[in-house]
Amino acid sequence: MSTPQPPMPQAPAAAPEWRAPGGSYAGYTSPIPVVRTHLGHALASEWTKIRSVRSTMWTLGVFVLLVVGIGLAAGALVSANSSSADMDGENPLTLGFFGLLLGSICIITLGVLTTASEYGTGMIRTTMTACPSRARVLAAKSIVFFTVAFVFTLVASAFVAMVQVSMLEGAGARTPSGSEWFKATVGISLYIALLGLLSLLIGSVIRHSAGAITIMIGVVLAPLVIAMFMVAQSMEKLRDWLFEYSIPNQLSVFYSNSLTESGPSGWDPLWIMLGLTAAVYAGTYALLRSRDV
Repeated sequence: MSTPQPPMPQAPAAAPEWRAPGGSYAGYTSPIPVVRTHLGHALASEWTKIRSVRSTMWTLGVFVLLVVGIGLAAGALVSANSSSADMDGENPLTLGFFGLLLGSICIITLGVLTTASEYGTGMIRTTMTACPSRARVLAAKSIVFFTVAFVFTLVASAFVAMVQVSMLEGAGARTPSGSEWFKATVGISLYIALLGLLSLLIGSVIRHSAGAITIMIGVVLAPLVIAMFMVAQSMEKLRDWLFEYSIPNQLSVFYSNSLTESGPSGWDPLWIMLGLTAAVYAGTYALLRSRDV
């Protein structure tokens, strides 16, 4: 019986021209450019997402409809049923409060959906894979959303304010001052955009759209509703505090028409909301870094 022969050694395959001996690729240059990513890329990505989803169109569309529709309806109703004596010395900008109070629910909803919807669909994994820096992702979402919310609120509130002034000046209302114009347009827009940004942060923490929206609506309405049922004398201080610092009352301060005689005044509501949002932002960032997507 013949003895099996060991296999003959094979000669190593010749390396491709672009591959150096030993397996290195030092002589190869990829045709795909490698670009160092930065915040601008994350902003472009978030802008593409927020303008391409249907929830943005619907929530902002309803927001404009509420602010403009209720604002103009209130102005027309007061103009048709008020005499010069009734409106003597009144600020016509105050009627914009009603539409913005209801419209703020739409901004809250959009803020929550900007983050929570990605967790619901699993898209957040793709986002974090494309941009592993969670600080950059959170910053990009915040900047894009805040800008969109501020611009839409400013345009809608300014349009309503101009129409209401033209309607009510003939009915005896006074001409608003420059500072009143600024607070009723830019000031209120900054406040509502910050309220929406707070909703975005809560959506990042809760990661559930319905739950986060419910929490934020409770934050807006619950203090005022609870205070209305505190009739006991022992609860007077707590009742007054809830009235004064409720979000509806803080919104009314921008129109110099506070629901209470004490509490925030001037630009206080904006600083309160700014401080609250900054604190929640820091907590949200710390939480994002410590848990999985």
